[in-house]
Amino acid sequence: MRFLVRLVLMALALWLAAVIVDGIHLYGDSVLERFFSLVVVALVFALVNTFVKPLIMLIGCALYVLTLGLFGLVVNALMFWLTGWVSEKLSLGFYVDGFWPAFWGAIIVWIVMWVMDLLSPRKPVEQQS
Repeated sequence: MRFLVRLVLMALALWLAAVIVDGIHLYGDSVLERFFSLVVVALVFALVNTFVKPLIMLIGCALYVLTLGLFGLVVNALMFWLTGWVSEKLSLGFYVDGFWPAFWGAIIVWIVMWVMDLLSPRKPVEQQS
């Protein structure tokens, strides 16, 4: 259930990025069609971040150290851009024009997901005696 909630929240974050950033396009005939499209794009984004991002992080390990972690912003933008490319190829109605829209879109999605994570209730830690 938590996965589905996070998937819908990610879809809402992607929608917000598409609304705010010029260069991120969302297509669809109806609101419901765009919503389901965003949920599938959120799933694609989750898969890209799960399987591709660790490989890029491993390969670019030295760049993370040299840039004091700022290379992570570039990696996040590339994962967002890759998600847009895959979504376009699958005709999901989500398209990212280039690197800079992907950069700002990734930052918006990260901020929204961070805020949602802060606002979500936590399961209390059981104390051992």
